[in-house]
Amino acid sequence: MRLRLDLSAESRARVILFTTLGTLLCIAVSLVLDSYSFEKGWHWGQKPINNVTIPLVLAPPLLYFLLSKLRELAIAHRELLIISTQDSLTDCFNRRAFTALVDRYLERIFERSSRAQGALLVIDVDHFKKVNDSYGHETGDAALKLIAETIRSEIRETDAVGRIGGEEFSVFLPGVNFPQAETTAERIRAAVSSALFAPRGPRHKLSVSIGGAAFEGSSSFGELYRRADSRLYEAKRGGRNRVEFPPSEPAEMLVSATVH
Repeated sequence: MRLRLDLSAESRARVILFTTLGTLLCIAVSLVLDSYSFEKGWHWGQKPINNVTIPLVLAPPLLYFLLSKLRELAIAHRELLIISTQDSLTDCFNRRAFTALVDRYLERIFERSSRAQGALLVIDVDHFKKVNDSYGHETGDAALKLIAETIRSEIRETDAVGRIGGEEFSVFLPGVNFPQAETTAERIRAAVSSALFAPRGPRHKLSVSIGGAAFEGSSSFGELYRRADSRLYEAKRGGRNRVEFPPSEPAEMLVSATVH
């Protein structure tokens, strides 16, 4: 088994390694400065041991202190980035970050190919108010965490999940066609329906309604969300715990998406 040394800006190993290398560099520079002159060329100084002992005494604590502060700044920056982009309850992207992520992806991918494809799912928890009313908001939060984890377990690493409302999630599926997106949506619905949620002993069945919108050609988050959200309402009107994702888009939808 190969061991990988973590040398990221947040690792302590980086601080120790750079402190060691920096100290060795200080010793080398000290020896060079003390051993060379334009008149005599290279020669040992009067006390070459000082060129080793003095850097060994002064450099390690100073370098370790400075590098540790840089590490703390890197950790703080990462934590601030997480706070600004993640939903604190479910660890999904928050709405702002998710929207920006999808729009940036769509802009970038359509610059490369006019035939890019993918899909957006909008997922709403059915009768979530009953969970809060029956068990309390803390248990309701636990249900949302479980649903978020279930959604993540049914998608690829390249897909993105965002919490865009109280009990509403969205999933962006880049590079999939209509049937693949519909299959993913149905897999998520089935996984949530079979998830074990038993806050007081007996199992409380959770379910979600899912609306989907796929694209082939230029589009934006706003356009995809509007179309997926309309399908979500169809799923709810149709009895909930279902997916509304037609296997093909009407021609006018494809034209609209392409010229948007």
